[in-house]
Amino acid sequence: MKRIAIAAAVATALATPAAAALKPGDKAPMFTAPGFLAGDAIQLSLAEALKKGPVVLYFFPSAYTKGCNLEAHLFSQAADQFKAQKTTVIGVTAGAVNRLAEFSKDTETCGGKFAVAADPGAKIAKQYDAVLTMKPDWSDRTSYVIAPNGQVLHAYSKLDPSEHVTQTLNAVKAFNAKRR
Repeated sequence: MKRIAIAAAVATALATPAAAALKPGDKAPMFTAPGFLAGDAIQLSLAEALKKGPVVLYFFPSAYTKGCNLEAHLFSQAADQFKAQKTTVIGVTAGAVNRLAEFSKDTETCGGKFAVAADPGAKIAKQYDAVLTMKPDWSDRTSYVIAPNGQVLHAYSKLDPSEHVTQTLNAVKAFNAKRR
């Protein structure tokens, strides 16, 4: 019985992402990556996106998985709210990168409302400590809000996709309210 309890605890720990390593105040690593917006191939640059205002950078494990579909759909539904805050949303994944063009335009996921970046081998995710423990070549579900100066404003890491949009939108609103 004790072995079962220990095994269950270990399995839970491995399935849960660690708290985000980048904390508010840290400098976000800059990157460029291939990606897609509404099915069209684009080159994404965090530095370029930050010139327009805050950026929500959200990592997700893989296109076309249940939680990732839901999270992308929720970000898509909130796209106008982020635009009203002059904020760019960028999704990043290391999983199923061969399906990102389709994922980026699918009305059940991104709906063409924001760009998604391909991160084969989780190179970007590793810089952000957003790697899935059980699959280190995949990104986990971690969201960052980054200020135009490249400073991390907010970090949220939880496999449950339901709060990532609320958490990041509230952080953006708080940041913008302080700037007014």
